[in-house]
Amino acid sequence: MAEGHLEIEQKYDAAAGFVLPELDGLPGVASVGEPHVHELHATYFDTADLRLAAHKITLRRRRGGPDAGWHLKMPAGPDSKRELRAPLGRPLVVPARLAGLVAAYTRGAELRPVATLETRRTVVRLLGADGTELAEVADDLVTGRCGDAEPRTWREIEVELGAGAPDLLKAAGKRLRKAGAKKAKSSSKLGRLLGDAVGPAEAAAARAAARSRIAAATCNGKAPSITTGEAVMAYLAEQVEAIMHFDPKARLGEHDAVHRMRVAVRRTRSTLRSYRSVLDAERTVPLGPELRWLAQELGEVRDREVLRMRFQGAPAFLLDDLERQERSAYRRLNLCLKEPRYFALLDRLDELVMDPPLAAAAGKKARKELPGLVERAWDRMAGEYASIRTADDPDAARHETRKAAKRARYAAELAVPVLGVAAKRVVKDAKRIQEVLGAHQDGVIAMEHLAAAAKRTKIPAEAFTLGVLYGKEQCEAESARDRLATTWSQTLGPSF
Repeated sequence: MAEGHLEIEQKYDAAAGFVLPELDGLPGVASVGEPHVHELHATYFDTADLRLAAHKITLRRRRGGPDAGWHLKMPAGPDSKRELRAPLGRPLVVPARLAGLVAAYTRGAELRPVATLETRRTVVRLLGADGTELAEVADDLVTGRCGDAEPRTWREIEVELGAGAPDLLKAAGKRLRKAGAKKAKSSSKLGRLLGDAVGPAEAAAARAAARSRIAAATCNGKAPSITTGEAVMAYLAEQVEAIMHFDPKARLGEHDAVHRMRVAVRRTRSTLRSYRSVLDAERTVPLGPELRWLAQELGEVRDREVLRMRFQGAPAFLLDDLERQERSAYRRLNLCLKEPRYFALLDRLDELVMDPPLAAAAGKKARKELPGLVERAWDRMAGEYASIRTADDPDAARHETRKAAKRARYAAELAVPVLGVAAKRVVKDAKRIQEVLGAHQDGVIAMEHLAAAAKRTKIPAEAFTLGVLYGKEQCEAESARDRLATTWSQTLGPSF
C-alpha cells in the first residue's frame, strides 16, 4: 500500500530583523492561530558523494516537534515533494523501508550522517471558517553544521499548503516578499548548507539535455536538423528517466507503477533492437538480456495485478488466492530491486545516456533515416501476422505478433517529434493491433490460471464457478481472435 503525503510548500529567505507580516485576509483565511515554538534537531543522511542531495532528495532523522521521526522527501513536481515517514528508531540506522526507496540512487553505497540542523521554529496556522488548517507558516532560525566546518546560521520562512487552494500559497508569498523576504535560493535547508559540495547529478543532467535538444528543435521548427542519433538518445533518455521515476513507486506498490516501469524497460529494450543500426552493438547488445530479466521480474507482479482486476466480483476464494500470489510477487520484486545485478543495470543505463554508443548512421538526418527504420519494424510485425495462418501453434504466433506490434509502436513513437502526423498514425495502427492481440492473450492467461486453480480445489461448488469463469474467458479470447483480421484490414501502415 502506498504511504506518505504530498508536501506543497514555498521557502523564503529572511534577514535577521525580518518581521512576519499580518497574515489575515489571505484567500479563504478566516483566522490566524496563536504562534507555537518548537525546538528541532535533525540529522541528515546521504552517501559519501551526496547522491541523494544531487537528486534533491532529503533523508533525515528529526527530534522535536509534532512529527518527530525519520522523514524521506522526494521531488514530485514544482514546489512539491512526496514525504514518507518512519518512527524514530535507532539514531544511526536508517529504516530499511526508507533506505529501499532510495536504493536506485544509492546503489549499495552506505547511508551515513552528513549534516545536522538545529532549528527554532515558530509556527502560525492559517485557518478556514470551519477551523480547517489551510496552510502553515513556519518562521525558522536555523543553525547548520556539516562535518568539521564552522556552523552557519540563517533565517527562512516556509509556507506549506494544507487544505487551502493554490492561490493562498501565491498570496502568502506575495505578502512575505512585500515585507522584505526573498524567494529562497535553495529548495531545502540541507541544500543551502551543503552548497557547492553537492555535485551535479550527471546522469539526470544528461537525460534532461538529451530530451531538451530535440524538444527545442521541434518547438522552433528545426526538426529537419535533428540527427538520427539525437532522436534515438532523446527517446532512450526519456525511458531511463521513467525507470528511475517509477522505481520507488513500484516498491511502494502505488497504482500502475509496476506497469509503467515495465513499459519503460520494454521501450528501452525495443529501441535498442529496432535502432541497432544507429547504435554500437558492442555496448548495447549485452543490455538486452538484463532488460529482459528486469521486465520479467516486473511482469510477475503485473500479471497478477491484471488477473486481480480482471476477476473483480469473482468468488472470494479466487480473489484471496490471487492477492496472496500478488503479495508474494511484490516481495520477490523488492528483493530483485536490491540486487547488485539491478544496480549494475542502472549504472549501464546511465552510461548509455551520458556516453551515447552511437554508430556511423547516427550522424545522418533523422527525417531521412527514421522512415525506413519505422517501416522495417512494421514489416517485421506484418511478417509475424502472416505466419499465424500456417503456424503449428497459432496462439504462440499471435503472441509473437503482439510483441512485434509493440516494437513497431515504440519505433514509431520515437519518430513522432521528427515525422509528426505520419508517425502518429503508425503508432495508432500498431497500438490497435497490440490491443486486440492483448485482449486475446489476457484471455489465454486467465484460462490457464483458472485451469490451475480448478486442479487445486476439492469443493464442487468452487470447481463449478471456475468452470463458468473459464467459459467466459474462452468466449472473450475467441472474440478478440476473430476481431484481428478486421482490425488488420483497417490499418494503413507507414506512408512517409
